[in-house]
Amino acid sequence: MESNEQPTARSQRIRRVMQTHIARRLARALEKWEGKNDALARQEVAKAHEKYQLAQILAKGVKANAMTVATHTAKGIHPDLRIKDVTNLAIRFEELKTLNEVGSHLLNSRESLADTTGDGAYNAAAYELYLLLDCRIDGSTLGELLQADDPDAIDTLSTYSANPAAIASDLLRLLESKCTKPATHAREKQVYWLTGNDPSNDGQYHILVPLYPASLVHQAYLQIHPTRYGEDNHAARKARRDGKAHQGVYQEYRGWAVQKLGGTKPQNISHLNSERRGENYLLASLPPHAWQSSQRYLPVNAKSVFDRSFGARPAVRTTVKAFLAFLLTNPEPNRHTRQAVDDFLDSLVDEVVIYAGELQSQPAGWSLEERYADLALPEKLWLDPERAEWPDEAAFAQDWSRMDWPEQVGKRFANWLNAQLQGKLPVGDAEARDWRRVLLANESWLFAGAAA
Repeated sequence: MESNEQPTARSQRIRRVMQTHIARRLARALEKWEGKNDALARQEVAKAHEKYQLAQILAKGVKANAMTVATHTAKGIHPDLRIKDVTNLAIRFEELKTLNEVGSHLLNSRESLADTTGDGAYNAAAYELYLLLDCRIDGSTLGELLQADDPDAIDTLSTYSANPAAIASDLLRLLESKCTKPATHAREKQVYWLTGNDPSNDGQYHILVPLYPASLVHQAYLQIHPTRYGEDNHAARKARRDGKAHQGVYQEYRGWAVQKLGGTKPQNISHLNSERRGENYLLASLPPHAWQSSQRYLPVNAKSVFDRSFGARPAVRTTVKAFLAFLLTNPEPNRHTRQAVDDFLDSLVDEVVIYAGELQSQPAGWSLEERYADLALPEKLWLDPERAEWPDEAAFAQDWSRMDWPEQVGKRFANWLNAQLQGKLPVGDAEARDWRRVLLANESWLFAGAAA
C-alpha cells in the first residue's frame, strides 16, 4: 500500500493498539514521579514523554535490532558471552513439558515476559521494540503480522518511512536468532549427562548446557520483592515485632538469598536484570530440619565471628586441619596444587555461607543485644541485615546500603585464615589478596539466608 492512500479501518485499528500500548508504557514510567515537582522529577517526566513516542521507539529499535529476545539467556551464566557465539532461547512456555515443580512451564507466552540481551547500551531500546512487536491484534502479535507481510500492519509504518516494508524488515531482525545453530562456550557451565549404562563410554553422554531462566527469575522477583520492601508487609512486620494485631496477610520467604549479576553495570546482562538493579532472588534449597545442626556458634563478647565462633565449627576445624596438612607436604607449585588449594578455599567459603545463613535467620535486631556489643560493625551489617528495616535504625540502614562492608568482611576472613596458617607456614600478602578476591567473587555468601 502506498503511503498516500487512505489507511483501511483495520490498519487504523492496529495503529490504535500500538498507540494504546505506548500510552500505557508512558503512564507506568510517570507513576514514580506523580505528585513531585522538583527539578529531577520535571527532567525525568520530560525524558519519559520523549522516549514513549512511536517514532522514537521505531527509530531506536532499528538501531537495537542486533540484540536478541530470549526467555533463557547465556549472559546470566557468564557476562562475557556474546549472543552471536552462544545459544539463547526464546521459547513458548506452553510447549514445555508440564512438571510438578515450579518452572518456566507455568508462565504465559501471551504476557510479553521475554528479556532482551546482547549489549548494555541497546538493551532498553530493544526491549521497548520487543514489547511493541508483541502487541496482540486479533490473536496474532504485531511481529507475526509483519512477518506474514500483512499489508495493514505494514501500512501502520508508512507514517514513519517512505518504504514501510523495508523498515518492517529491519525491525523484525530483533526477533531473529543471532546464533544460527546450537553452540556453547568454555565460559558456560556444561554438564555431561550419562544416558546409557557405561560411564566409560564417551558416546553414552549428552552435554547439557544450562541457560539462565530470565523470564522465570523476573516473575519470581516481581512476586517476592513486595513481600520484602512493600508497605503492607513492612506494616505487618512492625506489628509482629511490636506484638500488635494486624489486619491483612503477612508473607515471607525464609532462607532466601540475593544473587547480584552484572556488578555496577547490570544492563550488560539484560534489560530485565537492569530493571532489578542486578538483584536476583534465590529461594532456599536446604536439607530437612532434622539434618541441620542444633548447635549454633554465636559471637558472644567477640569482636569478630572469626575470632572463635566460626573456627569452632567442626567442619571448619576439619577443613583447616586438612589444608595445613596438605601445605606442609610442600607441594609443587603447579596446576594440581592450585586446584587443591581452590578446593580447600571453596569448602571454607561454603562454611561461611552456612554460618551466615544461621545467624541471618536469627530474629531481626539480634546484634543489638549487649552480649554482641563488641562485634565489629561490618559483621553486624553482614549478619543482621533486617535490622536495617527498623524505623529507628536509619544510620544502620545507611551503613548497609553504602556496601563497603563486604570488602571489610572479606579482609577479616583472609586475616583469620592467614592466622591459622602462620604458625606452621608463612603466607605472604599476595596469597591474602587472592583469598579476598575468591571470597568477594562469591556474592552469595554476603546475603545467604536472609529471613524475616
